[in-house]
Amino acid sequence: MKRLMILCFAAGICAAPVLAQDEEDDVSEGFDLMEEGAKLLMRGLMSEVAPAIDDLRSTLEEMGPELGTFITTMGPALSELLAEVDDFSHYAPPEFMPNGDIIMRRKPTAPLWMPEGETGEIEL
Repeated sequence: MKRLMILCFAAGICAAPVLAQDEEDDVSEGFDLMEEGAKLLMRGLMSEVAPAIDDLRSTLEEMGPELGTFITTMGPALSELLAEVDDFSHYAPPEFMPNGDIIMRRKPTAPLWMPEGETGEIEL
């Protein structure tokens, strides 16, 4: 009986590397299949998105000069506006008046803020 158990134990030890090698092959084959599936998915997505990307590229090429002019014109004005406003989260949504004016009211919970260079005193 002991011999039979020793023989089974020895056979199990000898067969373990073979079983491990089969499992590694199955795992690597599974990863290869997953990689191939991911490649196919990405190819499909790229073929679907390619026309939209081409349209966007042509639109941006058409808008390029106008966009550059807009940035050079509005850049200083936006910088000036940001110097006057500390953080837009401290303001309520804009109100549009019937005469076309737009009012941005500061929230009552916003901290006190002074623009740079101002002392809070009114010069008479």
